[in-house]
Amino acid sequence: MSTQTAATREAVTAAPSPQSPSPEAIAEAYVATWNETDSARRRAGIAAAWAEAGTYRDPVMTSDGPAGIDAMLAGVQARFPGFVLKRTSKVDAHNGALRFTWSLGPAAGPTVVEGVDFCTLAPDGRLASVVGFIDKMPG
Repeated sequence: MSTQTAATREAVTAAPSPQSPSPEAIAEAYVATWNETDSARRRAGIAAAWAEAGTYRDPVMTSDGPAGIDAMLAGVQARFPGFVLKRTSKVDAHNGALRFTWSLGPAAGPTVVEGVDFCTLAPDGRLASVVGFIDKMPG
């Protein structure tokens, strides 16, 4: 008979597997999709970083699933040509959730938009949802 409690079994079961990407790798894959201008490579990055039913929400945009996320990213790139999204903080992670701050602006210029993203992860370690808050925005 095992002396392992139900809570211990649950914690062991919920622990990330060795194949799960690190929180930093997840955040970097996500940021890379924002910056990829080649549509085929961007879609491949979305497929790798996001769960099939992934959702994105912020005060000005919403998208659902890979096609919606791809269209959203292409729209941001069209509105802000040459801008780069950068992660500006460490990645905080616990219990299947991540948060980090970011900025958007010209590669060699001042930031135009800044914010923080809160992410939940699917069981396979890909993004299930991202909720963004904008701290700085033009106009």
